Amino acid sequence: MKKEEKSDADSFACLAMFGTLELQPEVREVVDSMVQRLGTLSWKSGGRFVAVDLRVDVLEKKGCRGNGDTRSKSCYHAREIAAFLRKIGFDKDTTIYLTQSRWERSLDPLKEFFPKTYTKESIMPVDKKGKFLDPKAPTIEEVIDFYICSQSDVFVPAISGLFYANVAGKRIASGKTEILVPAYTHDSSASADDYISHYITKKNHLAYSCFC
Repeated sequence: MKKEEKSDADSFACLAMFGTLELQPEVREVVDSMVQRLGTLSWKSGGRFVAVDLRVDVLEKKGCRGNGDTRSKSCYHAREIAAFLRKIGFDKDTTIYLTQSRWERSLDPLKEFFPKTYTKESIMPVDKKGKFLDPKAPTIEEVIDFYICSQSDVFVPAISGLFYANVAGKRIASGKTEILVPAYTHDSSASADDYISHYITKKNHLAYSCFC
């Protein structure tokens, strides 16, 4: 392939993966409403909120096993996420959005320390829940999660995988590079900067070749 043709192909690939996709007006309205609601709930922290990709069903399917390294696992439960966020300095007033659709008891440990923890069901407009919280049509929920996680001030992937990579790409494209990857730490002076995603620190995400 000629260099010019390859460049054109790369441009199309970048546009397809990280370009601005037009949401249906009703979906855009729901996303905007939820982001605005999260901002309002975060008034004590200047409207900043944290989005955590944590879905109970996915954790159960993965078995949440480590990869042999005590500092790194492929997924983290609510209690582990709570401990991680506390360790790196987030306080009780932090507003957290979970990609979980509805509340489950296994999430209680997170809410015990971070009372302002919400699922889609708790912040979605009441008149939209019947249509957009349909277990038979999970794709639309994933779209909503993708855009909220892309717009949050901080993104924490409790589950490694394609969703994390896609959100990271979208955030890199928009300059929102505060992506914190959980890991066990015994360091009492741990800083959030120590857990910035390798996509950011090593600039090894495809999005960098597209936009940087």
